[in-house]
Amino acid sequence: MAQPQKGASVTQPQQHPIYQIILQGHLSANWTDWFENLTITEHNGNTHLTGPIIDQAALHSVLKKIRNLGMPLISVTRVD
Repeated sequence: MAQPQKGASVTQPQQHPIYQIILQGHLSANWTDWFENLTITEHNGNTHLTGPIIDQAALHSVLKKIRNLGMPLISVTRVD
């Protein structure tokens, strides 16, 4: 197998951006699978969904699920 030439860039596996989505109200950790394995935590009565989301289509899918639950969306932040 050929070695990269000196000065050549070595591609790293692509890491997906990390998002934190904050919802008003409480959502139990039982919803983790439905929210594509995002970590679900509660802070000050709000639910935080945190984790990698592969692309904008996946982000919109998560936001659609939140809308369908009827939970008020407080914020969506890319944290990486």
